[in-house]
Amino acid sequence: MDKKKYYITTPIYYPSGKWHLGHCYTTVCCDSIARFRRMKGEEVFFLTGTDEHGQKIEQKAKERNVTPQAYVDERVADVKKLWALLDVSYDKFIRTTDDYHVKAVQKIFKALYDKGDIYKGSYKGKYCTPCESFWTESQLVNGKCPDCGRDVIDAEEECYFFRLSKYQDRVKELLTTTDFLQPQSRVNEMVNNFINKGLDDLCVSRSTFKWGIPVTFDTKHVVYVWIDALSNYITALGYGEGGENYAKFWPADLHMVGKEIVRFHAIIWPAILMALDLPLPKKVYGHGWLLFGGDKMSKSKGNVVDPYVLSERYGIDSIRYYLLREIPFGADGNYNNEEFVTRINQDLVNDYGNLAKRTLAMSKQYFGGKAVKPAPDKRDEEFIATVDGAYAKASECIDKINVTKALESIFVAIDRANKYIDENKPWELNKNGKKERLNAVIYNLLEALRVTSTLLLPFITVSPKKVFAALGLDVPTSFDCINFGAVEEYRTGDIEVLFPRLDLKKELEELDEIARQLKEKENKMNDNATEKETVDTIEDISIDEFFRAKLKVGEVLACEKVEKADRLLKSTVKIGDEVRTIVSGIAKFYTPKELVGKKVVVVTNLIPRKIRGIESKGMLLCASEGEHGSADEKLTLIRPESDIDSGAEVC
Repeated sequence: MDKKKYYITTPIYYPSGKWHLGHCYTTVCCDSIARFRRMKGEEVFFLTGTDEHGQKIEQKAKERNVTPQAYVDERVADVKKLWALLDVSYDKFIRTTDDYHVKAVQKIFKALYDKGDIYKGSYKGKYCTPCESFWTESQLVNGKCPDCGRDVIDAEEECYFFRLSKYQDRVKELLTTTDFLQPQSRVNEMVNNFINKGLDDLCVSRSTFKWGIPVTFDTKHVVYVWIDALSNYITALGYGEGGENYAKFWPADLHMVGKEIVRFHAIIWPAILMALDLPLPKKVYGHGWLLFGGDKMSKSKGNVVDPYVLSERYGIDSIRYYLLREIPFGADGNYNNEEFVTRINQDLVNDYGNLAKRTLAMSKQYFGGKAVKPAPDKRDEEFIATVDGAYAKASECIDKINVTKALESIFVAIDRANKYIDENKPWELNKNGKKERLNAVIYNLLEALRVTSTLLLPFITVSPKKVFAALGLDVPTSFDCINFGAVEEYRTGDIEVLFPRLDLKKELEELDEIARQLKEKENKMNDNATEKETVDTIEDISIDEFFRAKLKVGEVLACEKVEKADRLLKSTVKIGDEVRTIVSGIAKFYTPKELVGKKVVVVTNLIPRKIRGIESKGMLLCASEGEHGSADEKLTLIRPESDIDSGAEVC
């Protein structure tokens, strides 16, 4: 009999910055579901990967003075290292720069064009470069990008459009008459905020940058993110090439995504598949955000938590467990160090670790590690039923895509086992010579430890293996022998402390100090990058590209040195009716007093960036000679030859 097939995907991640705990959350959730279903005997295909094209990547590569391919290669190596660290068991890692994906996307784009579902037009509206998203005026929040809160720019360019409006009614029916999208709150958001307002046709190509998949029949265009990135879920299976995996695993059983990209997966992706006459995924689940201090954890906002630091200090089981247990599944969850340490102490130290240590210690103390299966005893029926029922409850929760509840059901059995020790008092049974009853109690505890450790394997992957070594058993690869009483006789050994107890106050102080050191290191790197921007060489550009930079005359109203940054000056610059803060790495050449009152030339349409916690909105133009950083380096500000009002355009 063929195994049941199960295809699960994470979103493919955008490698434009530092990988953080928010990325880990989605991936560890999917990994746990994949592992659980493999142990149930299902044939699982677990996909993750990276979305590597776009304007932001092109810009990041220029800042680093490397090619876009070299830039993404480095970022992908980092995320693969992180997934290996967290023991993520993906079956395939797709990159949108992979040759097979590029060819398949070009075929998909051409097929949609030939069908008439893609047409050429012109886009005019608002654009957020960091998010690579187009927005209408009504979608902006306080005039800024609704996703990241930063400034948008006016954009106009020739592009190809996908007829999303054509599929509006079919997508609405999908969302409102099936359980395609979960949880229900996401359905309400999609219908009320997007579909009921009317779906506009979608820009699916760009012509103002080059880092992307070329449109085969119009090579000045590159395929935009919607068709490029979303198609990964089928191209990874060999779609368009007669791939065996496509026939075996499509449609996907579950696309797991963060709530900020539900619109793409619940509206745009089904519409594309409808246009291609392909089966739709069975389920899209939009989980909440992992928050930090009440705000979305985001590399662009600088509020990330470093998983390498946490794993080195506390081990990967602690990270995986916290992410899966502390965050209410489907809702937002707030990370803070106190809750992280407290959760480790309460559940992993007090409950699971304590059960393992006490049970194995008593087994060795009272019977030299030997315990045999006892005759049934009515006194133990409720306890055994609780432990025996944990698998069914956890499995039901996994089927409902609720990892948090699955873990809770397992810890109900662990808690019951700890209470069973207190109820039966093995030390008194031993003292009173009741060896038969003592054997039964120890055996029952060993079985409870075996069953719960088996169930924990998909969620935390290190400590349960240590438990099985101490139980004298092989690590199970399936739930075939999950039932209570499957082991006839135990011969146990010693076990190390699985989770050392943490001093909350000490840990919080040390984590704060680590965070301070990391921030200081990051600030120094930003300082160096700021200085480098003044001396980077630039490739030849067209006159049109030159005029994309908006240069205006500004007047420095005030200036001061940036604290703990020898090279940086913070200037308050008046540009016409506007006043901006600009951070520049020119303190070696100018004192703050020398700058005040000077007229300067400012690049006014650069993306704002935070330097030493200060948002810098623009760049002062300078000329330099000599080797950067050397004693003979010279630098001077570019200034108007004669007096002219601030705000005047440089042309």
